[in-house]
Amino acid sequence: MGHAVDRGARHLAAAGVQTARLDARVLAAHALGRDPSFVLTHPETCLSADQAAAVDALYARRVAREPVSRILGEREFWSLSFRVTGATLTPRPETETVVEHALTRIRACGRENEALRILDLGTGTGCLLLAVLSELPRAQGLGIDISADAVAVASGNANRLDLAGRARFRVGDWASGLSGPFDLILSNPPYIAAGDGAALPPEVRDFDPPAALFAGREGLDAYAAIAPQVARLLVPGGAVIVELGQGQEAAVIGIFQAAGLVHDGTRTDLAGIARSLCCRLDVRTGLQKNVGNEGEPV
Repeated sequence: MGHAVDRGARHLAAAGVQTARLDARVLAAHALGRDPSFVLTHPETCLSADQAAAVDALYARRVAREPVSRILGEREFWSLSFRVTGATLTPRPETETVVEHALTRIRACGRENEALRILDLGTGTGCLLLAVLSELPRAQGLGIDISADAVAVASGNANRLDLAGRARFRVGDWASGLSGPFDLILSNPPYIAAGDGAALPPEVRDFDPPAALFAGREGLDAYAAIAPQVARLLVPGGAVIVELGQGQEAAVIGIFQAAGLVHDGTRTDLAGIARSLCCRLDVRTGLQKNVGNEGEPV
């Protein structure tokens, strides 16, 4: 087996895969129904012809730059396992910045044990909503996606994570038709400019659904669609937290400010890129738009 992994790693590296050896071990383990640690600690294991063929078939898919998560059919996010399909984005480490931002904000207000109402727009696998709900024992959430297939994946992930009792998912066009109100709105919308596709890694360009990637000429169309909708759905003092593309912070702040929200903090990811933007509905503005609703800051 060690020789098969070595050979696979060489082929993956030649195809431009930066994590060639790690991927070779993970894929070999998956083909054999073993944990990756077994591949590392038992290189002397002899493979049958069928096993070798199964390993090579997975290597061929990775050489074509299909992401490991799509080959395995799942991806870890926030230490939780999420099923992924061709209908969804693969959850990425930088998106955990949005989860961190939301939880830090909620805990700072001492509201982590309240029955908060959370909305996730463009839910995909459901990773944002389900990760946040996993940390908030009384919160409930609704995830919206325009893709019925993505909604089915998110619902399945909620079941797998024992969160189906507090998470619902439905097909929708952003927040159209929703009445709210919500304490917190999350979104990882498409934010790549339409003309930038050629510069994307093949794992993204060729395997993620285009509707989840591209958002008009400047990559800002989704934010422009979301901003006025969240302004009418938030409780007074409620917040919206969105993922940002690199270099988009100022433009997105302007879009949400034009919708009547106030910028209330930006967090960077591990690469130092502004990745998570929070805006809140001013309490006075909220009281004017949601007469009779009382809210606390989130």
